[in-house]
Amino acid sequence: MFNHTRVTQFILRGFSDIPEWRLVAVLFFSLVYAFALLGNISVIIAVVRDSHLHLPMYFFLKNLCFVDLSYTSVTIPKALATTLEGSGVISYFECVTQLYLFFTLGSTECFLLTAMAYDRCMAIYRPLLYGAIMSQRLCCALVVLAWVGGALYAAFLALNTFSLPFCGPNVIEHFFCDIPPLMRLSCADFHSSEAMVFAVGSCVIMSSFALKVLSYICIISTLLQMPSVDGRWKAFSTCSSHLTTVLLFYTSGSFTYLRSASQYSPTQGRLASIFYSILTPSLNPVIYCLRNRDMKDALQRVYCQRKF
Repeated sequence: MFNHTRVTQFILRGFSDIPEWRLVAVLFFSLVYAFALLGNISVIIAVVRDSHLHLPMYFFLKNLCFVDLSYTSVTIPKALATTLEGSGVISYFECVTQLYLFFTLGSTECFLLTAMAYDRCMAIYRPLLYGAIMSQRLCCALVVLAWVGGALYAAFLALNTFSLPFCGPNVIEHFFCDIPPLMRLSCADFHSSEAMVFAVGSCVIMSSFALKVLSYICIISTLLQMPSVDGRWKAFSTCSSHLTTVLLFYTSGSFTYLRSASQYSPTQGRLASIFYSILTPSLNPVIYCLRNRDMKDALQRVYCQRKF
């Protein structure tokens, strides 16, 4: 191992290894990125400007959209440039930074979704005390806790990954610096580091997921006690968008990070990453606005001010 030169830069693959598909991939993901920017920025502006949306649910949604906005910006611009060139050079420090920012934002989104599940649980389970429980102070504290927790967890992942020596091949079979393809490039045994990621990830991420499950158990049990079917449907419709986002986020993410790095497939890894790192953050504004009348009205007031 010590006879090799330590890697100082990596080479990223783009969205596609097929030259004929590169231009198509660039055009498609450029449109997706523009859609993500427009959707998330629109929701943020609508929530900030409309006094009717100054509620805990929309406060969390505004923060979620900011995370999604940053989440896609960490990977897509560099991946687009890499795809156009066929392969892109990224320095060791830039790779560390990208991985750290990506997992900070991804973990923060995970914790924010937990806070949003708690918010919906209190709105349905304790509607009369909801305003007192979900105070502005508590909402801000939950958002700060999500960011701090995400930053600390990402710091652990970055340190654990880049404590491995990289002294051989430096081609990352991915469109951004991710843990599984990076571990495969290590010139030392990465299984102990991988086991550490699974152990800590099980405690942190799965604990967050368990809190979401408990919140929805409480929500469902409360809904079943409602005598009116219309009342049940109206109450459930307020959390259906959140549930859709959680299912998309965890389903696509678990496909990548619950598998061993030795079983990593470049094609499958890129496809799964496109779902949880690009498509899900891009679709979140649509998911949250599709069945929300207040959100639709607020967006109309943003874009059709003269009419109103």
